[in-house]
Amino acid sequence: MINHTKGIPMINKSFRLIASLSLILGGCGGGSNSDSAPTTPPPPPPPPTTSWEEGVFLDESTFAAKCENPRDGTDPATGSSYPDIAGEILDENNFLRSWSDNTYLWYDEITDQNPENFDNPLDYFDELRTFETTASGSPKDKFHFTYDSLEWYNLSQGGVSAGYGVEWALISATPPREIVVAYTEPNSPATDNNVERGALVLEVDGFDINTTSEEGVAALNAGTWPSSLGETHEFTIQDLDGTVRTITMTSQEITNAMVQNTQVINTATGNIGYITFNFFRAPAEAELVAAINELNAGTGIDDLVLDLRYNGGGYLAIASQLTYMIAGASATAGKNFETLQFNDKHPSTDPVTGAALAPTPFYETTIGLSLGSGQALPTLDLPRVYVLTSGDTCSASEAVINGLRGIGVEVIQIGSTTCGKPYGFYATDNCGTTYFTIQFRGINDQGFGDYSDGFVPSSVDDGLANIAGCEVADDFTHQLGNEQENRLEVALAHQAGQGCITPVSTQSDLLSKYGPNLNAIDGRLRKSPFDTNRIMRH
Repeated sequence: MINHTKGIPMINKSFRLIASLSLILGGCGGGSNSDSAPTTPPPPPPPPTTSWEEGVFLDESTFAAKCENPRDGTDPATGSSYPDIAGEILDENNFLRSWSDNTYLWYDEITDQNPENFDNPLDYFDELRTFETTASGSPKDKFHFTYDSLEWYNLSQGGVSAGYGVEWALISATPPREIVVAYTEPNSPATDNNVERGALVLEVDGFDINTTSEEGVAALNAGTWPSSLGETHEFTIQDLDGTVRTITMTSQEITNAMVQNTQVINTATGNIGYITFNFFRAPAEAELVAAINELNAGTGIDDLVLDLRYNGGGYLAIASQLTYMIAGASATAGKNFETLQFNDKHPSTDPVTGAALAPTPFYETTIGLSLGSGQALPTLDLPRVYVLTSGDTCSASEAVINGLRGIGVEVIQIGSTTCGKPYGFYATDNCGTTYFTIQFRGINDQGFGDYSDGFVPSSVDDGLANIAGCEVADDFTHQLGNEQENRLEVALAHQAGQGCITPVSTQSDLLSKYGPNLNAIDGRLRKSPFDTNRIMRH
């Protein structure tokens, strides 16, 4: 999101607004046809079950699916009819209140407010969280958001989204603004227009990137992140070679590649595998298996560079599979990928599923996400892995790092500090809104999971959140997987015993070539909540 003022908004707020808009629009086209309306009016909704008493909570099931605007039809997530019945806003608020008190990780830090004082469940939900801060001063809970339930279902089921097939990195949201291409998706409007990593946006629909008018800022946001299919927008961009050109792109359904740039780099110190891994969505199961098989072909590899710089998270089960495929059967035997810890009301039982708590294993086979269940996973059997990271490396990606370290696999971190999200949740649908509230933290096989301020590349590995490695800024002047790209160059040099070198592209005589130091700067990507969190499956 592009702002008038300094700073980049928290993603939970931006997607809460999207969810709210979707709910409003959904109400315009839904409902029954007047030709088939019943001859008698429906019965009035039952009165709210209780009035508020501070500190007293009924079970959330008392209020679940009692909706001011109940849905009809079939829920695509279950294949059954929606459970909704007529209710009131107060019922929806009471559900959120009881559910939060029962499952929220820091339930005892919620200020219990009268749900009758809120006429919008989304506003009430915003209050049902902790407002404490971490040791670094950042919010303790940065990951509290909602989504329209149907949109969430469609997003979570596969690798399809609407757009141009370009991921923009927002380096500066306020003038002087900088929006640069982080990467593109194959077979997309972006690749059809030969848009590549490192291209700078200069204008959108005739508005200069540094416009300060309300109309101009709205146009920048609308064009850069289209809200629907079939939108056509004009961009003036500057390619890495300095060429300025104008292109037109029309938003369409984009099939995201979970894995890109798989290759084996032959060096004097061994064969180094490289994978760009961007999404922990369901299709990743098949794509990761294919990538590992490709690396195992021929003589195999001696080391792996796993590029997670733009991977914000997703299914925890895929994180377990990937960790197993890197480490192998011997390293993972008798050990656990991750153990979930819920709040102190639930020391032995998962409050969402009701199942007895058990560690998440290292999955050794496919689990039916995009391949048939029960197929043995290929393995690399490596004692060490280089991981390329940024502030967009979150959640399930961090779980891979933590899971590997928990079983003694050496992780060397190249890049910048990760986002710090050892927490997760179950997506919970009520009355057409899917709510996400932190319900558990994950710890590895050695019992560590305290990295709420991120994993930090450091000179010394302390066994906790500081990981041995090199701090290296992003490099938009080279394509991902290019051996001269800063982070990959440093990883290869480190593997060759040269330590934390200064990348060639950041040397002073080259700084002016690409304008605003695109060879040594970090940006932030705008991704959906599914792709920036740790998601459990019911």
